[in-house]
Amino acid sequence: MGRSVDLDDLIDVGEVAAMLGLAHKNSVTTYMRRYEDFPAPALEFAEGKCRAWVREDVERWAKRREEHA
Repeated sequence: MGRSVDLDDLIDVGEVAAMLGLAHKNSVTTYMRRYEDFPAPALEFAEGKCRAWVREDVERWAKRREEHA
């Protein structure tokens, strides 16, 4: 069985980009390829065209990156 997630905790690619200070939503895909530890989407369908992440996962990842910068 998969992970249980509250729908209110899911964010789309635009929100991920904004949270990380990225100028373009497409940069999130670049981050997914570049950073091995980037959080996987909680939901992904339509051949990766529709993705949603758990807000806390992205926040935690961003905080770790800041601490190591």
